[in-house]
Amino acid sequence: MTVLCKGFKAAGVSAGIKKTTGLDLGLIYSETPATAAGVFTRNLIKAAPVLLDQARLRSGEARAIIVNSGNANCCNGKRGMDDAAAMARSAAIALNIPEALVLTASTGVIGAPMPIDLVTAGVPGLVEALSPEGFPDLALAMTTTDTYPKLFHYEGRIDDIPFNIVGVAKGAGMIHPDMATMLCFVCTDLQVSSEVLSETLKAGSDLTFNRISIDGDTSTNDSILIMANGASGAAAVTLEQKEIFQNGLFKVLDELSIMVVKDGEGASKTVRILVEGARSDRDARIVADSVSESCLVKTAFFGEDANWGRIMMAVGKSGAYVDPDRIDISFDHVKMVENGVGLGDDAEAEASSVLRQDRFTVLIDLRLGPGKADVLTCDLSIDYVKINADYRS
Repeated sequence: MTVLCKGFKAAGVSAGIKKTTGLDLGLIYSETPATAAGVFTRNLIKAAPVLLDQARLRSGEARAIIVNSGNANCCNGKRGMDDAAAMARSAAIALNIPEALVLTASTGVIGAPMPIDLVTAGVPGLVEALSPEGFPDLALAMTTTDTYPKLFHYEGRIDDIPFNIVGVAKGAGMIHPDMATMLCFVCTDLQVSSEVLSETLKAGSDLTFNRISIDGDTSTNDSILIMANGASGAAAVTLEQKEIFQNGLFKVLDELSIMVVKDGEGASKTVRILVEGARSDRDARIVADSVSESCLVKTAFFGEDANWGRIMMAVGKSGAYVDPDRIDISFDHVKMVENGVGLGDDAEAEASSVLRQDRFTVLIDLRLGPGKADVLTCDLSIDYVKINADYRS
C-alpha cells in the first residue's frame, strides 16, 4: 500500500453530477486533528463554497475537504449557501466529525442549481471508498475540461524524520488566479501552526499559481486549501525549520501550477514570459501580465509565428513605463529585437524554429532598471474556442 501522506485518506466516486459519466465527487480526510489555511479568488463574485470556507478557516482548523465537479454552486443565492452547508454536513455526519471542520469546493457551470440530492446520496459511498491510496481518484473527480488529473508528491526530512506533502489540482480554463476555474488541495503530515501555514501558503501561491495565465479570466471559485496533521512524528515546525517546509510546499505548488498551464484548454505550448530591466518589480509584472494575456500574442504562439510586433504592442499598452528605443526581445537564445528594432529575416527564421517547440521562454529586457518578473502562460488555439463555445451543452 502506497501512503502518500500519513494520517490522510482520499477518495473519488461518481455521483451523477457531471453531464458526462465519470468521477465527480471527492473527499480528503485527516484521521487526526489538523491545522488549516486557504487562499481564495479576489473576484468580487464568489461561489458559495468560497464564502463558507473563508468563514470556517477563521478557526485555523479542518479535518476534511469535500469537492464536486460539474457544478460551480455560484450565483445561486441563499440556496447556494444552504447547499454548500448541506454538502459539508453530509460529510461530517458520515465521518463523525464536527460540521465546522469540513471545507467545501465546487467547480463547473456557474448559475446552475446544485443537484444537492445527488451529492448527499453519494457521500456514504465516498466515505466508504476513503483510502491512503485514494489521491489519484480524488484528483480525477475534480476535473472538468482537464485532459488529465494533476497530482504531485514531495518527501523531505526534518531532524532526519521523513515528512510528506501531497497536492492535487484542477484547472484548464478561466485561469488567471488573483489570489483559475482553479482548485488546489494540499496535505502535509508535518505539524505546522495555522499562522505559519497561512503565511507560507500565501507566499507560495503568490510565486506559483498567481503567476500563471491561460485566458486572463479569474474564476469565482478559485481556492487553494491546505491541512497539516503532524502524523509524520516530526516535531512541530519551528521558525528555524520553516524554510524546509516552505521549500517543499513551494515545489508542490510550482509543479501543480505548471501542470495547469500545460493542460490549458486547447493549449499546445507552455510559454514563460520573463521581463527584466524594468524600473521596478511591479512594472515588470505589469508588462509580463499584459503580454501573457494578449490574445494576439497567444494566437501567434499557436501559429508558430515569431510576430514580435504583437509583443511590442502588449508591452506598450501595459501601463508600465517603457522606452521603445531600449527594448530587447528574445525567444529562448534567439534575439529578435534590439533597441526596439527587429534584427531581420534570419533572426525571425531562427526564432520560428524555437516556436515549434512545446515549451520556450520569451525574454523582454526593458533595460531601464533592476525590476524583473515572470509569468507562465500558453498559446490560444482553435480548440480553446471549441471547448468554451459549447461548455454548457
